[in-house]
Amino acid sequence: MEAETTVINSPQRLLTEEELLAQPEEDYMSAEQLAFFRNRLQKLEEDILGNASVTTEHLRETEILPDPTDRATIEEQRALELRTRDREYKLLKKVQDALKRIDSGEYGWCLETGEPIGLARLLARPTTFLCLEAQRAREMRQKLYDE
Repeated sequence: MEAETTVINSPQRLLTEEELLAQPEEDYMSAEQLAFFRNRLQKLEEDILGNASVTTEHLRETEILPDPTDRATIEEQRALELRTRDREYKLLKKVQDALKRIDSGEYGWCLETGEPIGLARLLARPTTFLCLEAQRAREMRQKLYDE
């Protein structure tokens, strides 16, 4: 009796940015393109989580420095690092939301107009959820009503 062999699908090769941009418009948000952006977003998520771990380790380190200037310098560096992590935490939420949109089939499409966001815009800002026109309109409304 022959043993059954399990065939494991090898991961497909990811597109390069050049290949992504060279694809025809009808391939917009194809499986290949979604795999490209999923990979990019997952790497960004890993980087952010790795940075958070490094910061946690830095904060656990206790240095007793007799010189007040040295202590002030260390405190200022820690404060800057915490502000950076805070910004990254906000970005992490956007990255995770973008990954959810990939799973739901909404990624790459403007949440306000339903129009394609565009590959170039997604390459520049993979977490965006608005097309350029909707983003401009939103910024104009904010300028008019928030200032």
